Amino acid sequence: MKRRITGFAGVAAMAAMPAFAGGLVQPTEEPMVAPAPMAMPAPSTDWSGLYAGGQLGYGDVGSTGALAGDGMTAGVFAGYRADFGQFVTGVEGNFDWANIDLGGGTSLDSISRLKLIGGYDVGPALVYGTVAAVRADTTLGADNGWGAGIGVDYAVTQQMTLGAELMEHRFDNFVGSGTDIEATTLNARVGFRF
Repeated sequence: MKRRITGFAGVAAMAAMPAFAGGLVQPTEEPMVAPAPMAMPAPSTDWSGLYAGGQLGYGDVGSTGALAGDGMTAGVFAGYRADFGQFVTGVEGNFDWANIDLGGGTSLDSISRLKLIGGYDVGPALVYGTVAAVRADTTLGADNGWGAGIGVDYAVTQQMTLGAELMEHRFDNFVGSGTDIEATTLNARVGFRF
């Protein structure tokens, strides 16, 4: 009987040898392949409709004469935009109160603008350029000029936007004085869409 057990143990050991020689055979698995990234469409905002809001800014005024100064401005704006996919166009009127001392007892009291806007819809942001008919009111009198600028509006919600706008203004022969006036304004804006 001892021989039989020893023989049985020898056969079992021989049968197990190939498994120990190469190690345990692991089942093969398919390698994991990451899924291809999906192209996400850019978020889109419809910029069409009426809007209005307020702005707070800074104005820097210079001239070919002695008039020069800088100071804070504050104002209101309202307009209408039409969204044609990625191109947006519109009109806007705005008014800024100012109390900028230009020297010699002269001050800039206000600036009014009637603007044409053309911009590019980049989802929650609108990047635009603008040209404007401009009117400046000073203690010397009021006169008309023109302006051009760039701006950006960002839709915080469907109704509220935050923005910034930089504009250059030109007034030739202001109120017949022979002095040309240039003004730069930078405004931070909060708007509400209807």
